[in-house]
Amino acid sequence: MPEVEMLGMLLAGGKGSRLGVLTKNIAKPAVPFGAEYRLIDFPLSNCSNSGIDTVGVLTQYKPLVLNSYIGNGSSWDLDRRRGGVTVLPPYVKEGGGAWYKGTADAIYQNIEFIDLYNPEYVLVLSGDHIYKMDYSEMLDYHKNKNAEASIAVIEVPWEDTNRFGIMNTDDEHRIYEFQEKPDNAKNNLASMGIYIFNWQSLRKYLIADAAKADSDGDFGKNIIPEMIDDDLEIYAYTFKNYWKDVGTIESYWRAHMDLLGDNPELNIHDRNWIIYSVNPNRPPHYIAETAEVDHSLINKGSQIFGKVDNCVISYGARIGKNAVIENCVILPNARIGVGSHIKNAIICENVTIERNCEIGINGESDEFKVTVIGDNEVIKKGANIEIGKVVG
Repeated sequence: MPEVEMLGMLLAGGKGSRLGVLTKNIAKPAVPFGAEYRLIDFPLSNCSNSGIDTVGVLTQYKPLVLNSYIGNGSSWDLDRRRGGVTVLPPYVKEGGGAWYKGTADAIYQNIEFIDLYNPEYVLVLSGDHIYKMDYSEMLDYHKNKNAEASIAVIEVPWEDTNRFGIMNTDDEHRIYEFQEKPDNAKNNLASMGIYIFNWQSLRKYLIADAAKADSDGDFGKNIIPEMIDDDLEIYAYTFKNYWKDVGTIESYWRAHMDLLGDNPELNIHDRNWIIYSVNPNRPPHYIAETAEVDHSLINKGSQIFGKVDNCVISYGARIGKNAVIENCVILPNARIGVGSHIKNAIICENVTIERNCEIGINGESDEFKVTVIGDNEVIKKGANIEIGKVVG
């Protein structure tokens, strides 16, 4: 008998190179998001809210911040005597290397951990997407379909299909073909990187794949296409709600803008589905008499003396008097000097922007571009950082 019905395996080792300076010092799942959170808070909170109390977090690239942040899992109610959250970095094994080659290889290298709980099902997740999902509903779907594997999919714009793995399905939602980032997609059902497998079936495929010297050890490139070729019962689980892959600077910025408004696309205020996080203790935020704040999220510990319009302000930020920031993402402990003007920008952690600077205001571009100031940068008094430039 399984000790755990469904065990979660959260892939959190990604470098996130397309995010540039945002992942220069930390793994992508540890990147701050939404003033209060880090990216990994969303899948961990989904696990907690879905009743999944045993989760392995697979880390690799620059894991120090992520490991420290996760701790014993108490912030997500995952500090359990049996189960809970376990951080699983690569390690040297007899006769083999340590680094995870790909997503499937990462799971393969942790077969012993999974076998410890003898689950009936394994839920494989990415650690860097923004969404709220009840995984127990997906498991019910998996059971009802009597599936060997179920893959969560979402409709994406047709022009974006070449960025995703596309699932072609029949009328019963059974997947008969997988297209990896196709130039000419047959439909727009994109894989969300969320899978439920029958463990014993997946285990056999992982072992067989690991024995192939030419395999990339990847679910999208190797395991799933082979399961489809073997005519296994694999079904698409269509997700209709908000989901964002924040794999680029622009998508990361736009996901923040999606949080704003009276009826945001992603409701982080829903008390029935809380997104849990770890945050340092800070005093309440302060809005000075000289401040103007409109259409913005302001986290604790922030001090606002200037004008803030359509922005997301993380904890510990300070916006100086007569400063104007518009459509900006301000990450923790950034300092914006008196009289500075910033537009359509991401200001990273511990940045200091001295007085009377202009960032993202001047310059020409044929397309929309976000200006980014990387961690710990100091922008000197009176500086002019052009639209779309990345500093750091």
